[in-house]
Amino acid sequence: MSLHLARTVLVTLVLIAPMAGAAERKSDALTVFAAASLTGSLQRVADAYTQATGVQVKLAFASSSVIAKQIEVGARADLFFSADQEWMDYLQEQALIEASTRTELLGNRLALVAPNDSSLSKLRSGEEIVKALGANGRLATGDPDSVPAGRYAKAALMSFNQWTQLERRLVRTENVRVALMYVARGEVPLGIVYETDASVEPKVRIVYVFPDSSHPAISYPVALTATARPGAHAFLEFLQSDPARKIFTAAGFRWLGTSR
Repeated sequence: MSLHLARTVLVTLVLIAPMAGAAERKSDALTVFAAASLTGSLQRVADAYTQATGVQVKLAFASSSVIAKQIEVGARADLFFSADQEWMDYLQEQALIEASTRTELLGNRLALVAPNDSSLSKLRSGEEIVKALGANGRLATGDPDSVPAGRYAKAALMSFNQWTQLERRLVRTENVRVALMYVARGEVPLGIVYETDASVEPKVRIVYVFPDSSHPAISYPVALTATARPGAHAFLEFLQSDPARKIFTAAGFRWLGTSR
């Protein structure tokens, strides 16, 4: 972490210190369940928080559907960071999050990626995906029945009248990072992932970015769980701070929150 960022973190923590308190800073590690697409950027945010406060933050990454179901059956988490509104709604309807703390924090873009060594040129439209796949090519993305990235992908494909032809050719993965892995390994010629995922994998390249109008807005809400410990409030505040904003936007996320 740079000296400038470290100073900004410390200033931010001074502002939220009344919420944390000395006793909370000495509490057990906080646990955050987060969407797989946040891997990397959220780890850097957590590391910055730990460096400034001494409070450890344990991160568990998976599809939003998987971690929401884990919370539903009693897994202990202090915060839930989803890649879509639906799974946050799912937990809120069961009173498993503190609704008053729910905050829409990040946005993203949907991208079509190919292996780096692919001869495929950039597509001009989503209507060219079937043609780009050829006769036998398959398309990897999160499972549209449950994974947010897959839901966004299905909507985008439907908007370009590609879904009917591609539904049976999907490689449905348990989260978006697995879809990215299939493309990076060359096991499939194309995959639909978040733009931020594509930016961290050197073995893939973006061949098309879906327009925002082709799918529901991609948004990442975060909230405290109903069983969150008091110390979790301070970390939630830090997620909305300027140091966190800089880390997330450097990773390619859109900032939807209000920095504090």
